[in-house]
Amino acid sequence: MQQKQVLAPRMIQSMEILQLPLMALEERIEQEIQNNETLEVEEAEEDTPSGEPAAPVSDAQQQAADRTVDEKPLVVDQDHANQADFERSYDWSNEYPDSDDDRSRPSATRVDEASDRYLDAMANMQERPETLCNHLHDQISNYELTEPQRQAADKIIYNLDANGYLPMPLEELLDPDGPADQIDQLIVALNVVQGMDPLGVAARDLKECLLLQIDPTMPQSRQLRRIVNDHLEDLGGNRLPLIEKKTGYSIQEIESLRELLHGLQPKPGAMFTSPFVPVVKPDVYVEQQSDGSWKVRLEDVNLPNLRISPLYRDMLLSPATDPATREYIKRKINSAQWLIEAIEQRRSTLLKTSQAIVDHQTRFLSEGPAVIEPLKMQQIADRIGMHVTTVSRAVDDKWLQTPRGLYALRRFFVGGTVSADGDEVAWDTVRVKLQEIIQAEPKDEPFSDDGLVDELARRGITLARRTVTKYRKAMDIPSSRQRRDWKLPRTPKAE
Repeated sequence: MQQKQVLAPRMIQSMEILQLPLMALEERIEQEIQNNETLEVEEAEEDTPSGEPAAPVSDAQQQAADRTVDEKPLVVDQDHANQADFERSYDWSNEYPDSDDDRSRPSATRVDEASDRYLDAMANMQERPETLCNHLHDQISNYELTEPQRQAADKIIYNLDANGYLPMPLEELLDPDGPADQIDQLIVALNVVQGMDPLGVAARDLKECLLLQIDPTMPQSRQLRRIVNDHLEDLGGNRLPLIEKKTGYSIQEIESLRELLHGLQPKPGAMFTSPFVPVVKPDVYVEQQSDGSWKVRLEDVNLPNLRISPLYRDMLLSPATDPATREYIKRKINSAQWLIEAIEQRRSTLLKTSQAIVDHQTRFLSEGPAVIEPLKMQQIADRIGMHVTTVSRAVDDKWLQTPRGLYALRRFFVGGTVSADGDEVAWDTVRVKLQEIIQAEPKDEPFSDDGLVDELARRGITLARRTVTKYRKAMDIPSSRQRRDWKLPRTPKAE
């Protein structure tokens, strides 16, 4: 018989709460408050009659942070195990007005608070960037087109890829039931779209994209067109002597043409493909203490303090409540209690996980990313006594605010390689050092891979040549022969 682990619904809910970033958790709590009438926000200061103490916090609430997600859910009517949590006395005249209308109508304070939250959200909402499609559509009105031509232009614009290219032949855009002259309309529309801003848009390949950007008034436009039409691959392969032999242009002239081509945009739609990035809100802050140690704290002070509604507690225990209503209230209270405990569990797990990460990456915080230490999730899981999947959920989409900036918690988990001296070196450290070396190398005599090995050794990183070659290729850095007229990209490609 096959065995498999079955997760209880409450266990799944706890995992979901753990995985939520702070802003999503705030939204989830707001949604739960709306959907569960037994769940309410506890005010910071309770209004109690003079001389009477505020209602005590229940044992279950005080112990919530220490409970694990594996514990059984709250069962209200089982042997009255939690009856003490429900037998608190409340002054109904203060808690609830006599009028049903007054009780159901939201207070002006709550309305103002909701309005403030909405306005804050609107103020922090980042404006979405203009899309390539919208940018091109805005230009259609500048052209005198017939309706079929306008529809053909729409069809072309909607089929452009993220780089601004038309990735299919015009024949694939034909409507089987369309008019006989629709290919002619598409050709006219293509010429119109290719004349729009940005130049090079709606090209079918790189060659056409570059040719669309070469204006006849540009210096050496005729030579540029010849290079792009006939020798683009040779130029990309740095085979300048071959181009010289075939064209009669001097090496100096070919290099000048290449510089002009570098000023063109090979991906004209790229400027419109920046993803919409919402405002990031840190989940955790880290600060250096007076003794030099680093301490983390959670940025959850704005999370509401939740409690079970005393009204529904009393209704559950009242003999006058009919069985169907009692069963409904019990389910709602159990759900609310589980949410409260899941939030506390999330807080405890995130604190432990973040502190363990910070304790391991103190050099990163003190000296910067160049000295980040290799770290695996299993190491943190072992340190805090939790499963590695729990650690993974705890750091997922969470952000740590440091004195050096805002970083995703996952950023601190990096692989490494063992140097020739037996020391483990983080991949990020090797990447940073390689980038520094290549940016500073002599442009007329770039370092070979053996030279890169020597330069890394001077910086305290001893690696085999094959390891350096692997990193160089992973960062999209060409060989020394190809780097003579090449510029290092600002952002190396991650493995």
